[in-house]
Amino acid sequence: MEINERASGRIVSIDRMRGFSLLGIFLVNMISFHSPYFYIDPETWWDGNINLFTYRIIDVLIQASFYPLFAMLFGYGLVILRERILDKGLKFTPLAFRRLSLLLLIGCIHAFFIWEGDILITYAVCGFVFLLFLKWSAKRLMIAGLIIYIVPNVLLVLMLGAASAVEGGAEFSMYDEQTAAQALAVYQTGSFTEVTEQRMTEWYENNNLMGFFFYLITILPLFMIGASAAKMRLFEQVHRNKKKIGTAAAILASLGLLIKTVPYFYEKTLMTDYAQDIFGGVMLAMAYALIIALLSENRKMDRILYPLEAAGRLSISNYLFQSIFSTMIFYSYGLGYYGNVSIFAGTLLALAIYASQLAVSSWWVKRFYYGPVEWLWRSCTYLKKQRFKKGAA
Repeated sequence: MEINERASGRIVSIDRMRGFSLLGIFLVNMISFHSPYFYIDPETWWDGNINLFTYRIIDVLIQASFYPLFAMLFGYGLVILRERILDKGLKFTPLAFRRLSLLLLIGCIHAFFIWEGDILITYAVCGFVFLLFLKWSAKRLMIAGLIIYIVPNVLLVLMLGAASAVEGGAEFSMYDEQTAAQALAVYQTGSFTEVTEQRMTEWYENNNLMGFFFYLITILPLFMIGASAAKMRLFEQVHRNKKKIGTAAAILASLGLLIKTVPYFYEKTLMTDYAQDIFGGVMLAMAYALIIALLSENRKMDRILYPLEAAGRLSISNYLFQSIFSTMIFYSYGLGYYGNVSIFAGTLLALAIYASQLAVSSWWVKRFYYGPVEWLWRSCTYLKKQRFKKGAA
């Protein structure tokens, strides 16, 4: 057994990457939990240098760097699932349809009744499309994934650059005072029905037909790249390629940080904003994954990385808990603190909640085989009640 497959056949570096992704995703999502993030200019919305510094750190190191990592891990995991199912002599396609259908259902409940920023619906829908390509070879998946991701997004960057030139290079801002005020009013004082209507409106703004096209050139190709890495057994054979992986991580991190900081040293326009996230974010995501894979080769790091591993094994449960707990703090049917928290305070709160999740997850996996949502998901996937509590018959 390879060094990073020590946990009952699991590739622990993958679990650790998922656990780490939960932190980055939460830090970004937290801004939307407590403020109308998509309708404001975050450079000016909160007062004080500490808030500006916090936003810029999140923008450079975290924003758009963790959902790509989660997407690549989704593709990686689907390949592993397929191989294990076929090894058991089962048919993969009907099982995969059940798995993705339940994920879609969970995503709909999350998006429409908890928080509109759900990513599970997107993963499920793109997952159905991805099944058409899952049998492809590692090389074919990698080439296709890179082409589908790079070509249309480069064209979009060029189009946005042209649009900025036509507008005279004016600085781009997403600030919409009227829409921000409406969101503040609803989430601060609205009824559950009014909040739900607001949620659904905001969800549709990002998940219409144009949104679906956007996901096909961003999320789907990341599934393919992750699946290619799985078929190459990249994270099962890290010890054989440490030098190459270390070099790749350094190059990707350097290029990613360079692209991510362009808007701060050059000019903040539609073009630089989009390129910052779509290319810089993905490069940093890949660098983070490779760094965690390398750290996982060191047995001395096991105790330090174990909480991340535990959280990663409960990734969907932890992800949903973050939304439920946060919206109960900020929305009107909870404590109603929406719009009254700075980005710095919100970030500290996210770190505190995440730290508690690490502790609870470490306790949980020693006593249970799966998280509650993972257990339901697996039971429905196999149409068989799965073991839950360790030591039980």
